[in-house]
Amino acid sequence: MAAEAPGAITDVAGIAVGHHQRTSGRWRTGTTVVMCPDGAVAGCEVRGGGPGTRETDALAPWNLVEEVHAGCLTGGSAYGLAAADGVMQHLAARGLGFRVGPAPSEVVPVVPTAVIFDLGRGGDFAHRPDAGFGARAAAAASTRDRARGSIGAGTGAMAGGLRGGVGTASTRVRIAAHEHGPALEFTVGALCVVNARGSLIDPTTGAPWVRHPRVRRPSAADRRALGAHHAAAMSPAVAAPLNTTIGVLATDAHLSRPEATRLAMSGHDGLAHAIRPVHTLADGDTIFAMSTRRIAFDRPDRPVVVNALLAAAADTVALACVDAIVNAHSASGAVAYADLCPSALRQAGR
Repeated sequence: MAAEAPGAITDVAGIAVGHHQRTSGRWRTGTTVVMCPDGAVAGCEVRGGGPGTRETDALAPWNLVEEVHAGCLTGGSAYGLAAADGVMQHLAARGLGFRVGPAPSEVVPVVPTAVIFDLGRGGDFAHRPDAGFGARAAAAASTRDRARGSIGAGTGAMAGGLRGGVGTASTRVRIAAHEHGPALEFTVGALCVVNARGSLIDPTTGAPWVRHPRVRRPSAADRRALGAHHAAAMSPAVAAPLNTTIGVLATDAHLSRPEATRLAMSGHDGLAHAIRPVHTLADGDTIFAMSTRRIAFDRPDRPVVVNALLAAAADTVALACVDAIVNAHSASGAVAYADLCPSALRQAGR
């Protein structure tokens, strides 16, 4: 039997994901779009000291916009924010966005966006995502997407001296029936683009700080190789000074805007579990949260239910971050964990 998979953000009903990247010639960057065509209540939390973002203020619970239809994660540092223009065009063509007039075309799509720094990471510094990347990633979005690794916004990512990438995971949250209401079952999903200064791998054990179903303790030889690589890659003279981990959380639970914001905040707890160190001055760590509002729950113990969702959000983000490292592949001189510690990865039938 194949090793257990950690799920994907598209396990949340109403969520679709699309990627676009370029890796030919002097290109190594890309864009990932998380779509919710039926609309989602959204929240956001930025904790990195060097963020590159767009429309984060629009998500504040006290501001006007009630829902969004897509979030954009992209390479290219601040230049890459242009990818959101293409996502806006895609949504506008479908009549999706904040309605400002009676005609179907009279909408202004709000596309929360965050970027990672990947300029010059195996590609030309001037090659970065533009509106075309965003439009292609949005057009490619599918509710069946389960892709991960060195794709989309994670194409040029690095993490703790290893190849970074896109990771995704999901968790089922079950609430037992009792006097306050019937049994409930929600899904919490996460997609993260890991481009961290900190490491996701414990150099002593050779395994991730957070358990992943595909990973076991590597052989002694692989641990020695990892330790030597880690010491060299994490040297202050070598390690990349500009980094960021960004992501999207989603749930089918019907959350309010303040609750969605709390969900995003809990996502950062997951980053802290998986990445050491995290939220440094040179990071732009940003988490968006989306509630697709599929499952309503109006009951007196609502805080208890929301707390269970918040706990699941932290765990799911942590797993998605590790998932990115486990599924990345080596390229352009950037070595991947899978190639450095092949004995750590469980194969089919094992």
